[in-house]
Amino acid sequence: MAGQVGVNTETLRYYERRGLLPEPPRTLGGYRDYPVSAVELLRFVKRAQELGFTLDEVEELLHLDAGGPDGCDAARALAERRRADLAVRIADLQRMHDALSALVETCDLPRGDRSCALLTAIR
Repeated sequence: MAGQVGVNTETLRYYERRGLLPEPPRTLGGYRDYPVSAVELLRFVKRAQELGFTLDEVEELLHLDAGGPDGCDAARALAERRRADLAVRIADLQRMHDALSALVETCDLPRGDRSCALLTAIR
């Protein structure tokens, strides 16, 4: 089942320990026998993670998914907080990108006219 969703078996065990994924029944040979619903749940988890949600937030979304109309408002609030956090992270990444671009541009100066501004800035 792990392969159907693109996770490894250790990830499945971790999700079980966290309570995101119920522990499945076992076959007579002792193997885990996941129901079809587990694949759907794992796809939900992976899609939420791709949108930037943490596992704690994914767990909250899973609880909200079963909560009816009020759950939609709470899910929206959670998504808005995640979006705001992503905006801050994107701005930080853009600043880092711009700073590195400026440092790399100094490398275009003739060798005799420069010391490595990149290495100096990192010191």
